[in-house]
Amino acid sequence: MPEPTQQLSPPATAAPDVQKRRLRWAQGILLLFHTTGFLGLAFSQDPSFYLQFVPLNLLLTLGLLLAFQPRRTAAFWGFCVVVALVGFLVEVVGIRTGLLFGQYEYGATLGPKWLDVPLLIGVNWLMLTYSAGVLARYLPLPDFLRALVAALLMVGLDICIEPVAVRYDFWRWQYDVIPLLNFKGWFAVSLILQVYFNRVEFDKRNALVPFVYLVQLLFFFALGMLL
Repeated sequence: MPEPTQQLSPPATAAPDVQKRRLRWAQGILLLFHTTGFLGLAFSQDPSFYLQFVPLNLLLTLGLLLAFQPRRTAAFWGFCVVVALVGFLVEVVGIRTGLLFGQYEYGATLGPKWLDVPLLIGVNWLMLTYSAGVLARYLPLPDFLRALVAALLMVGLDICIEPVAVRYDFWRWQYDVIPLLNFKGWFAVSLILQVYFNRVEFDKRNALVPFVYLVQLLFFFALGMLL
């Protein structure tokens, strides 16, 4: 007969199973949003209906990434604020001077603007910096080489994004030509942010990151192929 104070403990696998279910749900939601967006933009007679959900998709993706970040410490939140602000300010400088990325201007798709730059552009920089940085942590490399790899991952995704962004009024380039300076500027800014990512002390694991990067890469690559 068991002792009165003895309690039945749940199976050791309960917590991992819950995490797996949460991960599958998050992946399913992201896949649904990106698949619907892809089909709507690629085959709909009225892509503007689907474009209005781009800001929501950005916020949803970032929200799910944050939900899967272990131990969201003050250092982590500080990193998020700094990267989002730097990303926004870099775009303001880019728009005003043309020195960082070339001559371009933002369209209406990314939502409300301040100083001619969408407020959500900082969210985009944060999401890409964080995702690429976490992915690079899988490699057994020194921090600076990881930063280089992560910066290349960000530029690689930008290469896939550019044709789609121009087609659907995310932004517009002078003379409709994407300059090489854009990718050089992206790499330079990305590398600085990745060095910062490696220096800030927080838990740099996230089970959702590989799926987010892959689904975005496939989304923009496939849409670009159909243009």
